[in-house]
Amino acid sequence: MGVTAEEDGFDRQLEPFRTELLAYCYRMLGSAHDAEDLVQDTYLRAWRAREGYDDTRSSLRTWLYRIATNVCLTALEARGRRPLPSGLVAASDPLGPLVLGENPWLQPLPDSLLAVGDPAGTAIDRSSLRLAFAAALQHLSARQRGALILRDVLGFSASEAAEILGTTTVSVNSSLQRARTRVKEAGVGQERLREPSAAEQRAWVDRYMKAFEQADVEGLKRLLTEDVIMEMPPMLNWFTGRGNYGLFMDWVFGAAGTDWQLRTVTANGGQPGFAAYQRVGDGYRLHTLQVFTVTAEGISRNSVFQDSEVFAAFGLPIELDDIIS
Repeated sequence: MGVTAEEDGFDRQLEPFRTELLAYCYRMLGSAHDAEDLVQDTYLRAWRAREGYDDTRSSLRTWLYRIATNVCLTALEARGRRPLPSGLVAASDPLGPLVLGENPWLQPLPDSLLAVGDPAGTAIDRSSLRLAFAAALQHLSARQRGALILRDVLGFSASEAAEILGTTTVSVNSSLQRARTRVKEAGVGQERLREPSAAEQRAWVDRYMKAFEQADVEGLKRLLTEDVIMEMPPMLNWFTGRGNYGLFMDWVFGAAGTDWQLRTVTANGGQPGFAAYQRVGDGYRLHTLQVFTVTAEGISRNSVFQDSEVFAAFGLPIELDDIIS
């Protein structure tokens, strides 16, 4: 049996919200893979419930967000939080042994998933997708997270957020105040205010890539802020400061060699980064994906990922030939 004109029209009404719902589910879950799955689940549930939708009671967008929120809250009961190492344990000795963590980590979001030209694109606050903000959200309870995103990021009213979360406006306002306090303590607001233009950020990271390809540790250090942070899930290790960063990079080039191929990426609504391929035999093998936070003073954070699920989300080949065109 084919799709009716009415059903086809309903599908077309839903489609413009797909990208912003993906961004919402990513903020809630901290995983690109989970976000894609949950958006699919949201659309399936919306399709099944389409006959019960009443446009006199709420907008289609509010109705979809209520479904997506219920899907996310259910998922969070089973999957828990996805922190970054700097939000979980104390800073490490850069020359100490690497320690593998067992908990799930926050993952970067490929910008390729934020479809260019999507009608919903203008509804996405890309600064609220930054890794630092996504990491701060992971320290909130699920409902605090929902209240903050719905109110401060997406601009829903208190009554709309209460409808979406299935609670009262008093509860929403209480959760929102606690969430704002936690995020402010993380210093994310200041970091976002100091963010340069996308072109300036890319220029900082392009210079970093050139220094990396030359194994120029002093050159790398000149591009960093004094209080720079490097973290590298799934390792628990993380450290801060130019000196420690330089010591670790000396170790990296000594242990993994100085012959690398790099490919640029963008993540989390415009954060610049690259995939690093290490020389192995006659070719190059994918080693890490690195995403940078850049301020007007330089690179303030390098989040280094070594996770096959992250690599797959960015569509990165595992191996490269000796010569890249």
